[in-house]
Amino acid sequence: MSDKINSKVLVSGAKFFADTYAINAYMDSSVAVDVTVACEEHDRLKSFFESAGIEVISVEPPANCQDGVYTANWGLCRGNKVITSSLPNIRQLEEPYAYSVLDKLGFTIIKSPYRFSGQGDALPCGNILFCGSNYRTDSRMHSFISDTLGYEVIGLQTIPKTDSEGKEVINTVTGWSDSFFYDIDLAIAVLTDNLIAWCPEAFMPESQEKIRNLGLDKIEVSIDEATKGFGCNLISTGQTVVMSSHAPLLQKAINDKGLMTITPNIVELSKGGGFIRCTTLTLDNA
Repeated sequence: MSDKINSKVLVSGAKFFADTYAINAYMDSSVAVDVTVACEEHDRLKSFFESAGIEVISVEPPANCQDGVYTANWGLCRGNKVITSSLPNIRQLEEPYAYSVLDKLGFTIIKSPYRFSGQGDALPCGNILFCGSNYRTDSRMHSFISDTLGYEVIGLQTIPKTDSEGKEVINTVTGWSDSFFYDIDLAIAVLTDNLIAWCPEAFMPESQEKIRNLGLDKIEVSIDEATKGFGCNLISTGQTVVMSSHAPLLQKAINDKGLMTITPNIVELSKGGGFIRCTTLTLDNA
């Protein structure tokens, strides 16, 4: 079994959670969010993380930021450095708050020069970094991350959301191309340094080929469990996986690999197009 991963994470809270501005393909501003339930779900998540042996650092959520619960998008940490994110228009108020929090935690702050969605779109797997392209992260970030943090960056692109004519959909809030896999943590998950779960149908053909050619053990996730069940949006310690209760096939496959699973039922938080992985920023990437 690989060494422990994700042993220390940063979380905020759901006090200001909403979907007033539909900035991704999952969000529907006509569907009401129950903030009380979202806060209860978030509190339960923290207790599950702790029961899995994860050290949880909690901070207050940034005021009046509907997506401030999704701390994964605040940056990418390695060692004592963090590359802070450059987020979509409606989320930009989170940036100075995240900068302040990470600075107080002792990180050397490096500001991203291009569009960047932080850990949500950049998942470490040992020295490999799976990094998204074109939706929330500018592909020029790949070389910047490699030069700054020393990762071997594997640039990947997921499939776009398309209309009835097959044309790419532009999100009306952000002005950016949209996808049901706008952040890569919705399409791929790191279970140990040698084992990943991924949804092949979520990726463009060239990216599928890159992943298949990696010398890693792999679990394939169905498109239904990836999109309807948020199956890939999980957090693993390398021994215990906190994951969706709506992805039973993936859960069985993970258990068959010898890992334990914890499956909280999350409903409200998913209305923002984020899930379990999205609520955590790993602070201890080696």
